[in-house]
Amino acid sequence: MNRFGLPDLGLGVGLRVPHFSRVLEGPTRVDWFEVISENFMATEGRPMRVLEQVRRDYPVVLHGVSMSIGSTDPLDMDYLAALRRLADRIDVAWMGDHVCWTGVAGRNGHDLYPVPYTEESLAHVVERIKVVQGVLGRPLVLENPSTYLGFASDCMSEVEWIARMADESDCALLLDVNNVYVTCRNHGLDPMQYLRDVPWDRVVQNHLAGHTDHGTHCIDTHDDHVCDAVWELYGWVQKHTGGIATLLEWDGNIPDFDVLEDEVARCREWR
Repeated sequence: MNRFGLPDLGLGVGLRVPHFSRVLEGPTRVDWFEVISENFMATEGRPMRVLEQVRRDYPVVLHGVSMSIGSTDPLDMDYLAALRRLADRIDVAWMGDHVCWTGVAGRNGHDLYPVPYTEESLAHVVERIKVVQGVLGRPLVLENPSTYLGFASDCMSEVEWIARMADESDCALLLDVNNVYVTCRNHGLDPMQYLRDVPWDRVVQNHLAGHTDHGTHCIDTHDDHVCDAVWELYGWVQKHTGGIATLLEWDGNIPDFDVLEDEVARCREWR
């Protein structure tokens, strides 16, 4: 059990526009849905109506891409206020974002850029998380990144930095198993050692996804089936933890909903 007392929601998928009608028709073979926070923060149109209908039948989790917790720009208080209003309105199970920065000097790069793993960056991010959690009134659930290069200034491993970040800020974690695999492949690291060093009492959710393997490196594309190596890591996680809410991500080349349901059925075999 995680230290926050948050439940194992079971197995979920991202709520995407091509699947709106199918999900509303029901029933589905999934237990819950995750939505990209920014897609619903400034709309009263069909997306919000769909989300409210889905929430009546399923738990919902918010997962953001623009909080920019690692940026040197000031925190966007208007953004955080809108995020809290959405979370309260939908009564979400929890809400989170990524260990990254997404912009600087007021410009959003619309990508998840890595932070250096230094004492200075750690102190900076920890302080920002504390502020964000105060504004949101709930734990922030932050996801480990997929990375393709390191910084010359790094003075500790990614998993050590993230573990200290979580402990010092008292935030929760989303462990993306595919990101662990992609990052370790790209940096020549052992993914099992990474998993053994994770502070599991802070992990409330897993992500699974497909990636693109170019032989010399992997790209976190979310556009295909989960590979066998990632399934093996996920199996270890579920056995080691006794079960954590899992979200299957598929954001590119989005297939029919029954394909996602079949992939979720594979998840159940590893739980």
